[in-house]
Amino acid sequence: MIHFKKLVAIAAIGMGFTVQAHAETVLTVHYPMPGFFKDVMDTISKKFMEENPGIKIQFASPSPTYEDGIQTIMRQAGTSEMPDVTFTGLNRLRMLEERKIPVDLTLLVTKEGAQMAEQGFSDTILKLAQVKGVQVGLAFATSTPIMYYNADLIRKVGGNPDVPPKTWDEVIALGDKIKKLGDGIEGIDFRWQGDDWMFSALLFGAGGTMLSADETKVTFNGPEGLKGAEILSRMVKEGGLPVFTKSAGEQAFAAGKVGFEFQTTGALRNTIKNVGGKFDLRTAEIPLIDPVNGKLPTGGNAVVILTHDKDKLDAAWKFAKFAAGPYGASVVVPGTGYVPNNELAAKSPKYLGDFYKENPLFQAGLKQMPRMIPWYAFPGSNGVKVTQTIVENLSRIVEQSATPKEALDDAAADVADLLPRS
Repeated sequence: MIHFKKLVAIAAIGMGFTVQAHAETVLTVHYPMPGFFKDVMDTISKKFMEENPGIKIQFASPSPTYEDGIQTIMRQAGTSEMPDVTFTGLNRLRMLEERKIPVDLTLLVTKEGAQMAEQGFSDTILKLAQVKGVQVGLAFATSTPIMYYNADLIRKVGGNPDVPPKTWDEVIALGDKIKKLGDGIEGIDFRWQGDDWMFSALLFGAGGTMLSADETKVTFNGPEGLKGAEILSRMVKEGGLPVFTKSAGEQAFAAGKVGFEFQTTGALRNTIKNVGGKFDLRTAEIPLIDPVNGKLPTGGNAVVILTHDKDKLDAAWKFAKFAAGPYGASVVVPGTGYVPNNELAAKSPKYLGDFYKENPLFQAGLKQMPRMIPWYAFPGSNGVKVTQTIVENLSRIVEQSATPKEALDDAAADVADLLPRS
């Protein structure tokens, strides 16, 4: 007796055709900072492929930072190496849009109509990944800087860890006392390296801006920026801020050798893991120089579609909505510490509705959401050089080789030369 499958195959040959499986669409996806996002990306892609069996996600080599990531995409633009989808730092979306590299998602969002809002994509959230009205991407992970602190060290110097400091003066005073404990203990780790984000926290927290409204004049060396730079200098001179590298600072804090650490909420999950039970870890809102008018930069990244291939574009749009949607947010928040970039995820018990009640360390970032404003994106093609200039001059303040005013004025002069000529 001939097996049924063999009969089907014979019949197919006799009819002049062969039975073929439906072609699979393969998307190449690039993302930054694998230390934060590898597990998150693996989880999201696995779930997406389960729900969309005709689409396969393969990852390109991740970039260590947002700055490396944008430079990689700029180099690969227009070549066969360029991925189909990338996750780009919110402050680098402008660089992509000005060169017309990504797909404009405006029409796709409009076509979805009310379904976008139903899936938690409010107008406010959509605007986080817009550049001058163009929907460059969908916000994937959003964050603000927060205060991490070692409650045990604060108790040792007579402080009350249940009432964390609300001002920089209080932080610096406690940092000084903690530094004086000795035994290699430092007072403060303020994560100023890598990019201009933490300087933005001081600048925006004082009510300042990077450039004038028409973007023709540098303003970060004005009174507000100077107040921020002076706080950084005081952290060094009075608060026990050493010249830490990023990794050294993280390791020292996790080992219980630093009183306060100021950096992204995105590092929270890793910090919890690295600290373990070595000390009583707490988090709180970051102080603002101007508590009334102060704002905070929105860090994080957006999912951006680069492919213009019709079949891949449809698949990429499905993946972008899934990653930035309620399921993606429900993976990103507990897996990292980033704040929810999706309103449905934040409110629904199915996703994160009960998460914050059960995980108080994550509440600092959530409380700061009303203070969030866009991470400033400098105009023109020199955005990365501008960032490097600011960081290099901040290092002079930390190393005490320049006064805050000298460092800011030098940075402002260099940045002015890097801005587009009108």
